[in-house]
Amino acid sequence: MRVVHIHRKRNPERFSIEGYFERVREFLPATTLQVTEYILPCFSRGFFPRLRNMIAAWRNQADINHVTGDIHYVTLMLKRKRTLLTVHDCEILSRLTGWKRTLVLWFWYILPARRVAAMTVNSEETKRSLLQVIRFSEDQILVVPVAISPQYQPSEKEFCTECPRILQIGTKQNKNLLRLAEALSGLACHVDIIGPLTESQVGALRIHGIQYTNHLNLTDEELLERYQLADIVSFVSTLEGFGMPIVEAQSVERVCVTSNCSSMPEIAGQGACFVDPFEVASIRAGFQKVIANRTYRESLIAQGRINKLRFNTKKIAEDFLAIYAAIHEQNLSATKAI
Repeated sequence: MRVVHIHRKRNPERFSIEGYFERVREFLPATTLQVTEYILPCFSRGFFPRLRNMIAAWRNQADINHVTGDIHYVTLMLKRKRTLLTVHDCEILSRLTGWKRTLVLWFWYILPARRVAAMTVNSEETKRSLLQVIRFSEDQILVVPVAISPQYQPSEKEFCTECPRILQIGTKQNKNLLRLAEALSGLACHVDIIGPLTESQVGALRIHGIQYTNHLNLTDEELLERYQLADIVSFVSTLEGFGMPIVEAQSVERVCVTSNCSSMPEIAGQGACFVDPFEVASIRAGFQKVIANRTYRESLIAQGRINKLRFNTKKIAEDFLAIYAAIHEQNLSATKAI
């Protein structure tokens, strides 16, 4: 059985999807599968580059065409019964309005849903959100979590109660940096922020007197180092399809403060401090409790050791293998019937 993983053109600032499926491919059996990776020729910007991507995907089809995410529109030219689409989240729909939202809704969600045999999503929350915007059989939307990179291993560090280092992953609107800055106002801490800052975010950090360092374009190794140097990982997002930083924090054995909504409780299990991301007082109280209570911190880390086992790459590869086999068998049966 030939399987092709169709990826967006690589962007040095956005490579989580590609890394995820690279790990999965390592555990797919070469004896029964011939898995290739096809990278689209154009960045997904504008009509003609996207049309070129669609044609390129059409020319590189296999027994199973797995569109791995962020380029949903390329399914429109693929053989429907041979195509699997992975949807990572629907977060973009919450940020867009007017004709832009309508365009994305149709070409990234509604029309692609009509051109695939099945879909995978990374959480029950993403599945719920997806079913709110498309018509598709629930049984054919399969939850397969994201595999954690093996480089994230336990790393010992004495917790600094006097001035804890807080790692903030992401700066988009849903990452909630403005409320985080307000919540940390007056607390002795240093915040490592990963991602580009807007003027309003820089202004908020200054107004609230937050000591911070900003990091851009980190390599995998450099990002891992930021986790290892951290005392607390902050992930108080308002909306997430999955929430990989939660699992990465648990794997390195750092306390994570995260949100009590969206997919985050599902992903964190019992291994995180949950706060209301829309209430500054709740965010502040969560950080204060983590900083002040050693027993509480240690209990969260212990629960995280258990929870992270759910994101084993070998198990996730087996899930994808079963999905590929089911789609392929359906196609073979349909061919025989003819």
